[in-house]
Amino acid sequence: MNRVDDRIAIVTGAAGGIGTATCRLLAENGAQVIATDLREAPGDGLGAVIAASGGRVRYLRHDVTDDTQWGAVLEATLAAHGRLDVLVNNAGLFMHGRTEDADAASIDRLFDVNLKGVVLGTQHAFRAMKSRSRDLPLASIVNLSSVAGLKGSQMASLYCLTKGGVRLFSKSCAVEAAHLGYRIRVNSIHPGIVDTDMAQGVAAGMRANGVPPDQIDRMMAGAHPLARMATADDIGRGIVFLASDDAAFITGTELVVDGGMTAR
Repeated sequence: MNRVDDRIAIVTGAAGGIGTATCRLLAENGAQVIATDLREAPGDGLGAVIAASGGRVRYLRHDVTDDTQWGAVLEATLAAHGRLDVLVNNAGLFMHGRTEDADAASIDRLFDVNLKGVVLGTQHAFRAMKSRSRDLPLASIVNLSSVAGLKGSQMASLYCLTKGGVRLFSKSCAVEAAHLGYRIRVNSIHPGIVDTDMAQGVAAGMRANGVPPDQIDRMMAGAHPLARMATADDIGRGIVFLASDDAAFITGTELVVDGGMTAR
């Protein structure tokens, strides 16, 4: 028996990186996965996962900042499967730079995706999950935060704000769900630097500012006592754990998957 056999899971921001890895790992462990992203069609990586999943992964276009689109995703999920067991609020943006230089439009977009998207997803998931049968295990919501939600960063203050917000929102929702008698667990996961397009975008910005590529690689790997960046699978495995009954008594906490970064 697999860890999440027959669970029905929605994963946002699924078209690359952590999202794609999470879809694949959930499907490999027995889940039926609704992969969502802003793109009209899945990229090559997610497309390959869908093709290899034997029908366990399907794709829906979805803007997480749009309440109506959240409603459509939940409606399609419930129509196809009758319930929702797992929500992974993975969609997110990164913003790097001096606090004083951030323009209003970029701030709005960052807050819309990283905060509003998580709030809307959690609202819709609560409505879908709260009346679940007692014959079923507790539902699970996993919100993607970051080590930036645990400690400050000298050039990513607004990103830290959003990821710190995700952490406390997750804790509050966990307590609220328990108080209301909802059979829902809510937790956040906090990656270190993950070798994905987002990290490569940061690296490209550093190169543009004259930092040598080999120095960037050493800095990113050396930020972790385990001396490497995380892979998307490292984070995806943590998400599968939080979604599974292995975490049945875990709610309102953070799983830090950072190679020891925040330990020093």
